[in-house]
Amino acid sequence: MLNDAWLNKYDCAVIVSNDSDLAESMKLVKQYHTKKILGLIMPGKGHPSKELMQHADFVKRIRTGVLKSSQLPNPIPNTKIFKPANW
Repeated sequence: MLNDAWLNKYDCAVIVSNDSDLAESMKLVKQYHTKKILGLIMPGKGHPSKELMQHADFVKRIRTGVLKSSQLPNPIPNTKIFKPANW
């Protein structure tokens, strides 16, 4: 997101996470690329990260049913790749 902002590869970036470690990158994009739009899509339950929300132009939540129906099958066909049991 940060590198692509400097390379002018997007007008709007959407972050699908609730990990506050991304807040500094979002802050830098908004600080140095004021016309860039940053969206935050929050998966799962709970509250959105306040650190992320303060740098986002919009915040949406992925509903549990939509998230579940968007996942690959378990296991992924023709592989030995399984998703973790806690998903």
